[in-house]
Amino acid sequence: MKFKDYYKILELETNKVTIEEIKTAFREQAKKYHPDVSTDAISEERFKDINEAYRVLSSTASKKKYDKIWYASVGKKKQKQEQNREKRPDFLGILFGEPKEEEKPKAKNKKQPIKGENIETQVKVTIEEAYYGLNKKISLRTVDGKMRTFTIKIPAGIRDGEKIRLIGQGKLGQNGAKNGDLFIKIQIENSKKYKLEGYDIYTDLLIAPWEAVLGTKIQLESIDESVKIYIPQGVSSGEKIKIEGKGYKDGKGGRGDLIAQVKIVVPQKPTTEEIEMFRKIKEISKFEPRREIVDIN
Repeated sequence: MKFKDYYKILELETNKVTIEEIKTAFREQAKKYHPDVSTDAISEERFKDINEAYRVLSSTASKKKYDKIWYASVGKKKQKQEQNREKRPDFLGILFGEPKEEEKPKAKNKKQPIKGENIETQVKVTIEEAYYGLNKKISLRTVDGKMRTFTIKIPAGIRDGEKIRLIGQGKLGQNGAKNGDLFIKIQIENSKKYKLEGYDIYTDLLIAPWEAVLGTKIQLESIDESVKIYIPQGVSSGEKIKIEGKGYKDGKGGRGDLIAQVKIVVPQKPTTEEIEMFRKIKEISKFEPRREIVDIN
């Protein structure tokens, strides 16, 4: 089996690195050679090697085993090369009077800037808040354990699942790099009165038994205004009445529909006169609702 130098694959010069440094190197290499970024065959193979290297080196136990193999194949050679370099005569110093290597000022190791990681969280809002938009304060715990408060602007008509991006509010960048971003996912919650499905808003339309029998005109409260609708005679519970253009914003200047589902309700504490009236209806009515059910057996 061909030996692979996982440290070289992750562009690490030595095996004397921490797990956190390995993770950082992995993220940088994965960004360069991810299939979404580069589609050539070489990059695809390199991406596989990067993942393989990370699987081995990110575990303390497997890294320890691999380091023994790495030292025998690579580390020992590097060590000898460094020793030979130290023993080699300083010809340039002899000829030109340049300072010896140990006398030269050591250049500071320049670490590669690493952009901070993005952070994602979610915020719950009501249908009304999402429809009209608002400024909302949220408190999040930072990586150092402290609470931080942000004010976010939720635009009117935002969709369920959409994200708001706060630039530079993620994890801190390293070595002078930019901070990551904070992404806030919006979760629209249904209320007792309204339920959102796509661009349509559903609501219950409560009517009395006599309104269902006789038909009537009523005022129905939509999310932003009162609309007049007609209830036809003989309407049944479960039927839906659609009011076009009174639903949720579609992001294109239009709106979905308001869907009112009929629910026939009866008085919880009927008066004596109401009870007497229903008894009379029972005596004279020939309506038998259970006969309407078709037996399919």
